[in-house]
Amino acid sequence: MKPFKLFTAISILLLMISCKDGEDNYDATGSFEATEVIVSSQANGTVLEFNLNEGDQLQKGQLVGIIDSTQLYLHKMSILSNAKGVIAQQPDINAQTAALRDQINSLKREKERVERLVSANAANQKQLDDIVSQLEVLESQLSAQTSTLQKSIAHITAQSSSLEIQIAQLDDQLEKTRIVSPISGTVLNKYIEVGELATMGTPLFKVADTGVMYLRAYVTNDQLAMIKLNDLVTVSVDDGKRGMKSYKGTIKWISEKSEFTPKTIQTKNERANLVYALRIAVPNDGFLKIGMYGEVKFN
Repeated sequence: MKPFKLFTAISILLLMISCKDGEDNYDATGSFEATEVIVSSQANGTVLEFNLNEGDQLQKGQLVGIIDSTQLYLHKMSILSNAKGVIAQQPDINAQTAALRDQINSLKREKERVERLVSANAANQKQLDDIVSQLEVLESQLSAQTSTLQKSIAHITAQSSSLEIQIAQLDDQLEKTRIVSPISGTVLNKYIEVGELATMGTPLFKVADTGVMYLRAYVTNDQLAMIKLNDLVTVSVDDGKRGMKSYKGTIKWISEKSEFTPKTIQTKNERANLVYALRIAVPNDGFLKIGMYGEVKFN
């Protein structure tokens, strides 16, 4: 019996040492989260296409759906037609003042001829004064007509600019009828189907950037002295084969204020009531999932 008792005592001692070592294998624990984006509709209309399913991998800017844009397109065509009509009304100053300028040029030639005749005493001064008076009247008319036409052009240009702005606004609205993914990531939820009516602000789908996962862990006040921003740490997760899979992580955020220990989180010092949250960025090889439990060892 003595050998059996000795074997049992040694086994219990080894178990206690193993448990103690296990406790020291991590400094903090937490669960993984990712940057999640809920994509909402930016237009009103029926969903004509929506080509995605939960679990799909999307690239940033990838087109995944289309919202009916018929009314917006017709409105744009109407404004384009109005813009062409407005531009067609723009006067041609040279063409519309050509007759007056011809008369002025003709009178100037006549004035020069009469001036020569007056110098030679072949014509009287009154003839020259009449021509000068007529010339002044025509030049005044030319100036007034040119000013009126310029104001008309300025008004038409302003109208045209206003229509161009409206067209740009419609182009922007038409662009927003295209449903695209704002980030690269995994589709977590799909909230709408083809044929349903979407209004501005209606949630369409949720996508998460799972390329880099964030482990949200908690440390005690005593452990704060051991870490700082951008420190490299070792993050371990259960590999599903009774072992642990390790990753290199970087501390990206440390809370500036303490909080009470969350019930779902264990810390190295279980007696501590106040802890500090931190986020650790971990490159994902596809194994890490949102909500997965992880352990942190400070290097």
